[in-house]
Amino acid sequence: MNYADIILPLPLDGYFTYSIPVAMQGRVAVGVRVLVPFGRSKTYVGIVARLHDQQPTGYQVKDIAQQLDGQPILLPSQLRLWQWISDYYMSPIGEVYKAALPSGLKAEDGYKPRTETYIRLTAAYQNETALHVALNLLARASKQQEAFIAYLQLSGWENIGNSESRAESLEVSRDELMNESGCTLSTLSLLVKRGMLETYEREVGRLNHGGEPHFENIKKLSPAQQEAYNQILFSFLKKNVTLLHGVTSSGKTEIYIHLIKRELDQHRQVLFLMPEIALTVQMMQRLQQVFGNRLGIYHSKYSDAERVEIWQKQLSPCPYDVILGARSAVFLPFQRLGLVIVDEEHETSYKQQEPAPRYHARSAAIMLGAKTLLGTATPSLESYHNAKMGKYGLVELTERYQGIELPQIQIVDTKDLQRRKMMNGPFSPILLSRVREALEQGQQAILFQNRRGWAPMVECRQCGWVPRCEHCDVSLTLHRNTNQLSCHYCGNTYRVPTECPACGSKDLRGRGYGTEKIEDQIRELLPDARVARMDLDTTRTRNAYERIISDFSSGRTNLLIGTQMISKGLDFDRVSVVGILSADSMLSYPDFRAYEQAYTMMAQVSGRAGRKGKRGLVILQTKQPDLPLLQYVVRNDYGAFYSELIAERQAFRYPPYYRLIYVFLKHKSDGLVETASLELGSRLRQWFGGRVLGPDKPAVARVKTLSIRKLVLKLEGGIDLKKVRQYLAMAQQQMLQDKRYSALQVYYDVDPQ
Repeated sequence: MNYADIILPLPLDGYFTYSIPVAMQGRVAVGVRVLVPFGRSKTYVGIVARLHDQQPTGYQVKDIAQQLDGQPILLPSQLRLWQWISDYYMSPIGEVYKAALPSGLKAEDGYKPRTETYIRLTAAYQNETALHVALNLLARASKQQEAFIAYLQLSGWENIGNSESRAESLEVSRDELMNESGCTLSTLSLLVKRGMLETYEREVGRLNHGGEPHFENIKKLSPAQQEAYNQILFSFLKKNVTLLHGVTSSGKTEIYIHLIKRELDQHRQVLFLMPEIALTVQMMQRLQQVFGNRLGIYHSKYSDAERVEIWQKQLSPCPYDVILGARSAVFLPFQRLGLVIVDEEHETSYKQQEPAPRYHARSAAIMLGAKTLLGTATPSLESYHNAKMGKYGLVELTERYQGIELPQIQIVDTKDLQRRKMMNGPFSPILLSRVREALEQGQQAILFQNRRGWAPMVECRQCGWVPRCEHCDVSLTLHRNTNQLSCHYCGNTYRVPTECPACGSKDLRGRGYGTEKIEDQIRELLPDARVARMDLDTTRTRNAYERIISDFSSGRTNLLIGTQMISKGLDFDRVSVVGILSADSMLSYPDFRAYEQAYTMMAQVSGRAGRKGKRGLVILQTKQPDLPLLQYVVRNDYGAFYSELIAERQAFRYPPYYRLIYVFLKHKSDGLVETASLELGSRLRQWFGGRVLGPDKPAVARVKTLSIRKLVLKLEGGIDLKKVRQYLAMAQQQMLQDKRYSALQVYYDVDPQ
């Protein structure tokens, strides 16, 4: 094998062939990292994808410069997944590589382990006589003596009078010693200079040391849960994928735990996927109580070094048996994967949006080849359709755990209340009354508003001028906590204007309500409430999720305001009232999935109420109380909702009956991107005919200074997707041969969410 096909972390199609130097032959293997030259002067860390003896023709083959691994860091199953994602989602495999590997495995200098400074006695002072001498020498340097004595106590050397009774020397970190003794760094430096103590660096692991597993903590399943568990196992005998459709608070997690234990008993690993990092906090605590140090956590809020360590542990002889993680965890190496659980499978956050590859973690999980359980109270239409058609198994759990009733949902007509001047800002009288009552009785409440910031826009009351982002085609959101206007697309911030630049008026006001404003007003109306807010602005750090959820779980806060984050499977015992402040805002998106996502969000956030004890109450505020969709939410009638929506999808040629591919074009020049999109649309119609729609401007037609156009392909079932990809690639290549389009960006979103 004289040649290796290499994957490079570049947005380029295909592999790149390099020759294997004689010294490396027999050592280079598929899945190892190698350092290779590329272009005139650059080098990259590549992954060996294939070894062969076929000498390329037409160009000078370069040598691999260096082999970085003795053993593969990528397993054959992972390489197959990378290739499938590249093919299916029409993304160069180099982009899959960039998304899949932690940065520490992509850098030339590799992963730098985290180290910590430790203190120990020098060899000369590791005996009783020398220690007495040292203490005498330090008699006039009290701070050094105190630090030295503190070290002796922490390390176990304090029993200097009886060496036999002295415990084995314990390792003491520099930080620990400074904290315990109150000494400064300069004091320790003087002890080192005297030759009494010395410092050394020790690699510090970041992995979970959660203690031994406690399988006795696994609860016995209720009769309904046991029946669902048995049905899942029976379904897995015939199907690789099973959908568990269980109402909110039906105890799906306990079923998951029993399934995981069964896999561990058979020496297989489990991947447990969750859509949001916020959810992993509660789930991690529940799983750690049972599985202890056999559980590993993996998501994007972890540092790169932590992710590298977990990756390496999964390749070791003693990997984690259970991995709990967000969508990127599908890329981890698994040596004996038996089960994948995709919890809250309906969640759109399983779909990667930016950057490429725009993969769906649910689909990628199914392609891992293990048995896959999809769990949710509100299935995606595609998954439920697959289950109804027999492609997936279907298990239904229709009652809440311990027979607790589903919450009562009361619709409030805010249009009528506004007409009668009975609304208090965004709050109806009954909502305020029920929340106040719940808090007085020691219960908790949740208020759901799916917009963050203070106000979604600022407007001049004289002429209607609205401040907009310089780089994006959107209005700016007012954030009063930072006193800034912010673009939620590119992140740019602007000062809040004091007067209108169009007419000079100083009457500028925020329109609408974001979570910041809701928080501010509820503090005024309910001054005794202990309020917390959970949105993107309050959860930017990894520990923020944990703090907010912990405070609410323990009762330190009793009123939680949040965006869709709070709708996603969180489990709180004392929540008796949930307020959905504006159901209408969820229905106004120009997207064929708007009603599905609105139903899901309302049903899920409603499910946070009354999970323990008495029946919960949901106040659903809307200006359109007669909408059929709201009645489905009130009755918790997913079946009727599905029947209506699936008929519409079939009539208008949408998923699951048709497959969608969005083709996006971006360029700084709006005129050029318009011309290019018309030309590309014309080329595609030669092959696809009426299956091509557009080009059109998307709802937000300029982001980060780039103008955008969108073409839509609607493809019926049975069409050869491989040929579709070939035609799309051919049309794109023909387009980009025109020098006018050299800076044009063309990319694809397959199965958009």
